[in-house]
Amino acid sequence: MAAKRRSARKGAKKKGAKKAFGGYSIAFAGRKETVEQLFGKKPIAPSAMTKKLWQFVKSKRLGKKR
Repeated sequence: MAAKRRSARKGAKKKGAKKAFGGYSIAFAGRKETVEQLFGKKPIAPSAMTKKLWQFVKSKRLGKKR
C-alpha cells in the first residue's frame, strides 16, 4: 500500500512541474570593452557589479531569452 502512494506522488509531481526559472543567454563575442572599463578602477561591492553588468548587457542588447 505504501508503494502505491509513493508512485502516485511521483506521478503527480511530474504533471505539475514548472519550467525552470531563468533562461537567458548572454553573448559577449566581439566586444572590445575591458572589465576595468565596465566596473571602473575602484573596488566595488558584488551587488554593484551585478547592477553594472546587467545595465551593460541591456544597453548593448546582448541578452536573449531562450
